[in-house]
Amino acid sequence: MNVHADSILLKLRARGPGHYAIPQGGLYRWVSCPNYLGELVEWAAWALLTGSLAGLSFFCFSAANLVPRARSHHRWYQARFPDYPAQRKALLPGLW
Repeated sequence: MNVHADSILLKLRARGPGHYAIPQGGLYRWVSCPNYLGELVEWAAWALLTGSLAGLSFFCFSAANLVPRARSHHRWYQARFPDYPAQRKALLPGLW
């Protein structure tokens, strides 16, 4: 998830500095920040697989950082692009 989402963003960035566009394809069909979603899935899986307090703590701290960032990015896209897909959610497809 992370690699694919980041590659889409890098292709958009290659168009030149100051050029902004709506990311398309992959999980961008459903969420504004699939790279953050991918990272949270990774840390949640690591926490479950290790069964450790450290793993759970790292997931919680990552979520505390990435969830507000995803909401902020989502609002920025909506404000910047009047044609931003209305069905896209910030972080969780179909939910939020």
